[in-house]
Amino acid sequence: MSESTPSSGTPATSDPVATAPVPSAPVPTRSPNIWDSPDVYEVENLGVDRAGVIEAAMDALHPFAGADLVDVGCGTGFHLPRFVELGCASVVGVEPHPPLLEVAADRVAGLPRVRVEEGVAQSLPLPDDSVDIAHARWAYFVGAGCEPGLAELERVLRHGGTAFVIDNDATTSTFGHWFSRAYPTYDALAVERFWGRQGWSRERLTIRWDFDSRADLEAVVGIEFPETAAEGILAEHEGTGVDYAVNLWWRLF
Repeated sequence: MSESTPSSGTPATSDPVATAPVPSAPVPTRSPNIWDSPDVYEVENLGVDRAGVIEAAMDALHPFAGADLVDVGCGTGFHLPRFVELGCASVVGVEPHPPLLEVAADRVAGLPRVRVEEGVAQSLPLPDDSVDIAHARWAYFVGAGCEPGLAELERVLRHGGTAFVIDNDATTSTFGHWFSRAYPTYDALAVERFWGRQGWSRERLTIRWDFDSRADLEAVVGIEFPETAAEGILAEHEGTGVDYAVNLWWRLF
């Protein structure tokens, strides 16, 4: 999923008043997997966690029924109808990339209690104290640098609300080993320490990547890993699925 990071401000003109440093609006960080290959990313979404392990863990911590929910970095809105099915009172998807936002809007057109808004994690288009659950899955919140987005979650969540961030656990599982090998600079311990400093807790979950065909698996591996790494993964792994460890980071506000 795509999200955003802050950018520094630049003067607009040579006018002495205008040249005073001012912050510019946050801009989206490019997410090549979904931005460049939304159709393949849709296949990936369909194959991730078909058993609903993540949903069940979230619901145990904060029930969906009757909750107002925001999906930060909703991409094409894949999860929005599901949150309605799970009983949320209202669902808002926030996405910064207009082509994805358009697909999300088409996906939820005519559905009750759900809408999409253009926006970034560090400037959510929501009032203070307006949601009970915040959900971000493989989006902007991956460690140091996402503090502005975390501050926004604190602003929009009501007292007693819960924020959830789903990200890879690169320390275990077949997928995790692929990830750590393909991205050797990813420091899982540093990420863990970051969330601890922010006062978040973790549920370690094991889900599945399961696809309908080998061709689907190959296509998804191709958008998630660099070319050389993807070739190595596919050469060593047979079949159409794999075990996949994730971290469900969460905090009660």
